[in-house]
Amino acid sequence: MTSIASIRDVPTPAAMDRPPLITRPLLLRFASILGSSASFYLPLSVVPMYAKPVGGDAGAGLAAGALLLATVAAELVTPRVVSRIGYRRALAFGLLAMGLPALALLGPPRLTVIVGVSIVRGAGFAVVTVAGGALTASLIPAQRRGEGLALTGVVSGVPALACLPFGVWAAERWGFGLVFAATAAAALLALAAIPGLPDHERAAGPAEGGGQRPSGVLRALRNPDLTRPAALFSASTMAVGVLVTFLPLAVAGRTAAVATAALFAQPAASTLARLAAGRHGDRHGHARFLGLGVLLSAAGMASLAATGTPALVIGGAAVFGAGFGLLQNSTLALMYARSAPSGYGAVSAIWNAAYDAGMGIGAIGMGLITGHLGYPATFLLAAALVGTALIPARQEHLKEREVPGATSTGIPSPFSA
Repeated sequence: MTSIASIRDVPTPAAMDRPPLITRPLLLRFASILGSSASFYLPLSVVPMYAKPVGGDAGAGLAAGALLLATVAAELVTPRVVSRIGYRRALAFGLLAMGLPALALLGPPRLTVIVGVSIVRGAGFAVVTVAGGALTASLIPAQRRGEGLALTGVVSGVPALACLPFGVWAAERWGFGLVFAATAAAALLALAAIPGLPDHERAAGPAEGGGQRPSGVLRALRNPDLTRPAALFSASTMAVGVLVTFLPLAVAGRTAAVATAALFAQPAASTLARLAAGRHGDRHGHARFLGLGVLLSAAGMASLAATGTPALVIGGAAVFGAGFGLLQNSTLALMYARSAPSGYGAVSAIWNAAYDAGMGIGAIGMGLITGHLGYPATFLLAAALVGTALIPARQEHLKEREVPGATSTGIPSPFSA
């Protein structure tokens, strides 16, 4: 595998402390991220709209939830698959499973077909995210992990920023067929980047626990230092599932620009927050951003309940996005920091499973009660559920403060004395 750090003739201490971040393999990995993310986000809010006429609110939630719950199931076995077939074949399989089934949606809507396509695409997305996440972590220097993950978040955030609102706008303007064709094309075009990527998991060196076999997901699930940040993160991802599934439906009787603007504001704010969390977290500790992330996420979700006030809907989506971005980067950086390179696959699987399980539970669970509660009450309930994550966020903050030197920062925290 190509080294992730360029060797200088006379390395300085500063250069050794901050090794180069951008390499050719990482750039190729970014190309594959762009394609898979575009294929994921383009239809994410469109599929519930496509499914509602044939399945109602419950059908819309099922269509979104099937994608995400299938993703979770596949994520838990993907590390073992990757260890057998390598990164390149795993990523190629995942991209094919994301792209080709989308073409089945070009015909008239049928709920069974929609759910079936969502399941297959979910499995493909699981392979892409878990295998790709472990590969990305192995390409980033440990000293710049937070910054590297934040940059990766920006790359994956660009398709979310553009494709999530564009999918809704394009479906309303030109029809669902264009969106589903573009969904397939994005994943299939990303295959071009695969041959230039490393093919096998990086072997750990002596300083990194050399000789260890890849850590399994089941073993990692017994480690509370990994499961606690993942569980905390899943509370906010549940709210994302509610937002992307039901916000376009909640404002459907008004101008389409409200949903489009809100679906643009959320990933835009997430991307900026991930950058801030990554750079400052590497220097000052990642756990101190968790409490702020939970508070912003809950407040933004509560604001969405004002479905008749566009400014509050769009502003709430932006506030939620900022909190979500802080939680994305901080929880993932904490989990990688607590694992040897041999466990990166398991960390990627658990974090992504928390992400997708939360979204799936939010979409399906809330879809079953939204018809009784109404959209505003659904958003308020989601905000309350996000607020429960303040308890583990405080536990993580106190744990980080026990580390010598971890508290000597000037960055405010909701839990600081």
